[in-house]
Amino acid sequence: MAGVKITETVLRDAHQSLIATRMRTEDMLPIAEKLDNVGYHSLEVWGGATFDSCLRFLNEDPWERLRVLRRAFKNTKLQMLLRGQNLLGYKHYADDVVEEFVKKSVENGIDIIRIFDALNDPRNLKTAIKATKNAGGHAQATISYTVSPVHNIDYYVKLAKELENMGADSICIKDMSGILLPYTAEELVRKVKGEVKVPIQIHSHFTSGIANQTYMKAIEAGADIIDTAISPLGMGTSQPATESMVASLKGSPYDPGLDMNLLLEISEYFKGLRDKYVKEGLLNPKVLEVNAKTLKYQVPGGMLSNLVSQLQSQGALDKFDEVLEEVPKVREDLGYPPLVTPMSQMVGTQAVFNVVLGERYKMIPTEVKNYVKGLYGKPTVPINEEIKKKIIGDEEVFTGRPADLLEPELDDLREDIKEYMEQEEDVLSYALFPQVAIDYFKYRQAEKYKIDTNLLNQEYKTYPV
Repeated sequence: MAGVKITETVLRDAHQSLIATRMRTEDMLPIAEKLDNVGYHSLEVWGGATFDSCLRFLNEDPWERLRVLRRAFKNTKLQMLLRGQNLLGYKHYADDVVEEFVKKSVENGIDIIRIFDALNDPRNLKTAIKATKNAGGHAQATISYTVSPVHNIDYYVKLAKELENMGADSICIKDMSGILLPYTAEELVRKVKGEVKVPIQIHSHFTSGIANQTYMKAIEAGADIIDTAISPLGMGTSQPATESMVASLKGSPYDPGLDMNLLLEISEYFKGLRDKYVKEGLLNPKVLEVNAKTLKYQVPGGMLSNLVSQLQSQGALDKFDEVLEEVPKVREDLGYPPLVTPMSQMVGTQAVFNVVLGERYKMIPTEVKNYVKGLYGKPTVPINEEIKKKIIGDEEVFTGRPADLLEPELDDLREDIKEYMEQEEDVLSYALFPQVAIDYFKYRQAEKYKIDTNLLNQEYKTYPV
């Protein structure tokens, strides 16, 4: 076997996991050339929460970030994470929006699109996979890994085969909670490799402290690519450290052959950046701790911090352990969905309501009702009739592909924002995050006006009357 390949996540998932996706483009560019020369399989630089964060918190245009990074990385493939029919938002979008978003992502510089669905419902991946291939991109279909009485090796092997038949160019096993155990990973990868011909990539988080061992067993079983993060922004709720994995594989048949000295130089840069984030209060040391409770409750790191925040706002932080105990119960009630966006938010919020209000399902978020109505896709197992009645009464459940209920919307969206549009991509920003995008467009116009005023002032000074 040739050496295992490495996808570096420091410019996307690493800072999403550790500093709430607050890394700025200006912090990425000084190290771009060195990252580009490492010889990574790919760099994950976009998607996930970066799009929302650029607009909402950083006053950056995510599309411009992508274009700037594409110019900076001349040798390395750029990768993004996409939530299937949810794109980068938190609801399903019409097919015309999905198709246009994927097309523009590839046009602006993305090579590989990792496409997942929170319910592992292939119907929610279909449009994005097809659009990626039509645009000339690499469609990486994804298995959202979780553990339940119905999520077993056979279930995942069957799903992998289905994804390959849908046209996936590669398959990622996405372990968002860090709960994929080493020997389970070995068996899973070996059996999937026996059934599909496309490359297999493993993505895990270090949250529970076992991801390094999981990677090693997966590699020995035939995994082709692993996700790692350069050490200053690795481990904790992020990915295993790049340098450590490269050193561990050195001299073996799986040696990635990357330059350790160059990795150490990159590490020094990000160490300085991490120190800056700590001073700014963006990096809470708690996210760097190993949390073995993850293995019991399957709660990803981001969901843990969200639960803490919700309980603090209710003045009920003392009920944290009780909520953790409630999470698996809610998950079972809802048909064992994997705890990944947006299902992690739904299950977590419902668990908080159940505990804080002292009565299960006394208050139910709209999203949970819509999920039970079938508007997000098909649960892994049918939802118990008693629970269903408690949540939606006698309302009908939709069993088709949720996006079939949505009318094309791009033309209407363009009309809505014609006064703000400066590029075709603006309509997609607005489609995903309407109010946040409008706020950003107003900011952009104000900044542009200030620049023009400065230029006028400069010209006035240069040419005296």
